[in-house]
Amino acid sequence: MKLVDSKTMRAIDAHTIDELGIAGLRLMESAGLGTVLFIEEAIGVEPGQVVTVVCGKGNNGGDGFVIARELRARGVDVRVYLVGHSADIAGDARTNLDRYGAGNISELPDGRSVAEFVDVMGKSTFVVDAVFGTGFSGVPRGLSGTVIGQINLSGRPVLAIDVPSGLDATTGRAGGECVRATWTCTMGLPKRGFYVHPGRELVGEVHVVDIGIPSEALDAVGVRDNVLFPDEIAALLPRRPHDGHKGTFGRVLVIAGSVGYTGAAALTSMAALRSGAGLVTLGLPESLNDVAEVKLTEVITAPLPETSARSLSPEALPAIRELLAGADALALGPGLSRNPETQVLVRSLIEELTKPCVVDADGLNALTMDRIAGRSGTSPMVLTPHPGEMVRLTGIPAERVRGAREESARDAAGRSRATVLLKGAGTVTASTEGEIYLNPTGNDGLATAGSGDVLTGIIAALLAGGVSGVRAAALGAYLHGLAGDFAAEARGRVGMIAGDVLEAVPAAFACFESGG
Repeated sequence: MKLVDSKTMRAIDAHTIDELGIAGLRLMESAGLGTVLFIEEAIGVEPGQVVTVVCGKGNNGGDGFVIARELRARGVDVRVYLVGHSADIAGDARTNLDRYGAGNISELPDGRSVAEFVDVMGKSTFVVDAVFGTGFSGVPRGLSGTVIGQINLSGRPVLAIDVPSGLDATTGRAGGECVRATWTCTMGLPKRGFYVHPGRELVGEVHVVDIGIPSEALDAVGVRDNVLFPDEIAALLPRRPHDGHKGTFGRVLVIAGSVGYTGAAALTSMAALRSGAGLVTLGLPESLNDVAEVKLTEVITAPLPETSARSLSPEALPAIRELLAGADALALGPGLSRNPETQVLVRSLIEELTKPCVVDADGLNALTMDRIAGRSGTSPMVLTPHPGEMVRLTGIPAERVRGAREESARDAAGRSRATVLLKGAGTVTASTEGEIYLNPTGNDGLATAGSGDVLTGIIAALLAGGVSGVRAAALGAYLHGLAGDFAAEARGRVGMIAGDVLEAVPAAFACFESGG
């Protein structure tokens, strides 16, 4: 699904209203009704239940008045509080305030009404936050800050309208008081700030309300950013026909491992199998083959010429060529070591590569942007650096990689002619055309040794299944993060290890399994 910041959303709204002739009042009505339909399905509506609706003076408050009206029509005991004076409300929000009835709201300009508001919230099934919307930036001050603080202190579930009040929808930052939502019903399109920190921890479960924005408005504005939603995943995964066989589901070649780092090779190989690859072959230094054969029952192992340091030698290149001839995709780099001879092998292999490839870890450490961009092959390539590898690979300053992750990934993808997946909190995937995917899944438990090796195997399996480079990377990040969420639920974030993530990969895929 397309992803927008505040400025882009304003441009889309303006084009929809001014150029396409769809009235703002109609969009507001759709926003309110769509939210109430979500409430009916996800939360439940019962006659007589108490619901507190807290409105601001702008269009977000207008959405709140529509919601209040629709809930009241369903028999709910709705209590509407306005942060400010009703005389200050104008435009479409005014129209919907009048439709609800200005006499049916309570204003919150003084301490006495705040005390009543706090009491009513405590009796409510849930609270609707319609104070500030997508256009908010800065710090909630005065009464609005007090109200937001009281919403959080109420202990009641909170449904935020469009964006939790106090959150910057573009940056994901909250400079002061900010609603901690249980759910966020956002209008038209998801907002960038929901998928970066700390916004990601404040939005709760995100639901996108279709308010009738035509696709022409998105095309006119030019939206390049994306986020994957669960209902999109199954259609993007490789098809698995019922009469398929091992070869149908993709053959992955993993070139990985060195003395002390057989675990990286094993995690990548098993992750590829767990992600649907029909056959996985691991090419590794010959002296490590016996260990790998014992550890990896389901993986084919191929012992290859090695250096005196027991890493892969340039002499392995002819054998790797033969293995690649029977493979659909290559995973290159986990645990390879930084041995200079092994780096020569990596560079030679990259130069002539004709199969889709994901490059990670020591594969990246052997390369430069110029070498990647100058490769003769045109097959899809996915680079998966963590921030430190990104700095070394691109020369982009560390502070920019940390503070401008999307721009850094987009720049690197354009320069390298490869898809770039920048790992870290809020993984970013960038295509060579400048398209961006922000990943909504995952948790801090994934910051553990070997986690990236699992991700590499997942992406390799998707590439082998025929998924394009950028989609394989974005899907891989999503499924890897989801597996991490399952592992955290079972083990806790502190104690989970890469092996726990690997074991949860099938459950992540099972959420989206479809027929042939």
